[in-house]
Amino acid sequence: MAIDRQRLGLTLLRICIGVFFIFEGLGKIRWLTDSSILAGQFAEWSQTAASGSIPQMYLQRIAVPGTAIFARLVPLGELTCGAALVCNFWTPAFAFIAFFMALNFQIASGAVFKYSFLTSGYGLPVLGSTLALALAGSSKPRPKQTKARVDKS
Repeated sequence: MAIDRQRLGLTLLRICIGVFFIFEGLGKIRWLTDSSILAGQFAEWSQTAASGSIPQMYLQRIAVPGTAIFARLVPLGELTCGAALVCNFWTPAFAFIAFFMALNFQIASGAVFKYSFLTSGYGLPVLGSTLALALAGSSKPRPKQTKARVDKS
C-alpha cells in the first residue's frame, strides 16, 4: 500500500493548525465574561496605530464598536474552528473562517503592514496554512474513479 503523501501532509497541517486554534481559543476564554480584556487590547492598538491608517480606521469603525460581540465570537470561533479542523469536519469552510479571524487580528493590530508579519509565527504561517486548507479541501480519501467500460461488440 502506497502512502498518499499529499493527503498525509494536509492531514498533519490540518491537525496542527486545529490544535493551534484550540489553544488560542482557550487562552481567550475569559473574554466570554469580561470584554474589557479585549477593549484594553483595542485601546493599546489604537494608540500605536498611525492616524488615518487602515488599522486605525478598522479599529474605530468595526472593532471597537463591536467589542462586546467580538469578545464572545473570537474565543468561540477559535475553539470551534480548531475542533472542526482536528476532526476534519467541513475543513474548507472552517479553515476559511479561521483565515478570516486571523486576518482580522493581523489588520487590527497593524502587524500585517510590518516586516515582523513575515517572521512572526502568528502571521504568514497561520494565514498561509488556513488559506491552503480552505483551498485544498478535505484530507479525506477521495473515492476511486472507475473508468467507463467501452463495449467492443
